[in-house]
Amino acid sequence: MSNSARKPGTTKNGKGRNGGNGRAGGKEAGRSGRWFRAVEVTLWVLVIGAVAYRFVPAAAAHPVAENGTAPDFTVKTLNGGKLSLSDLRGHVVLVNFWATWCPPCRLEIPGFQRVYQDYKDKGFTVVGLSTDEQGPGVVNAFIRQNGITYPVGMATDEMRRLYGGVDALPESFLLDESGRVRKRVEGMFNESILRQDVDHLLAEGEK
Repeated sequence: MSNSARKPGTTKNGKGRNGGNGRAGGKEAGRSGRWFRAVEVTLWVLVIGAVAYRFVPAAAAHPVAENGTAPDFTVKTLNGGKLSLSDLRGHVVLVNFWATWCPPCRLEIPGFQRVYQDYKDKGFTVVGLSTDEQGPGVVNAFIRQNGITYPVGMATDEMRRLYGGVDALPESFLLDESGRVRKRVEGMFNESILRQDVDHLLAEGEK
């Protein structure tokens, strides 16, 4: 018994099984390589398709223009209630698309909570719309850990389409008391700027 291992496709004398020239083995290897390349291309197509499916529905969206009326939606809040945007007419509203895995979202949300706490009795509210694919469990944990008391629900693909796609997070829309979009912020919404904007819109509503 030999202790050496033979290369597949050779006999004991090292020659190829087909006439000793290894041509059949080469052809077989070539076919195998092409097959693996075809499989690899197919897998990449599937991956790209999955990514496109994740983002294209949001991209094929309705544009949201500043000073245009904010699209209405109804969302189940994580505390068991139900909220419609149209029910908040007469309030200044911040609609915020976010996710627990998004670092800028995690940084800006405590500021949203502070502004909400300071202005909620003056006619301001925040509606958080989480895009977390893991579901409400992880979102509820984040809310409890960070003491968030403003309404939060789970965003749907339809909500994202209504608001122009929302293919990057965070993204926020500040609405005046008549429900018009007065500011759209892609990326972090600075707390001090939000305060100034809320002050301005609340004062505008008093005129």
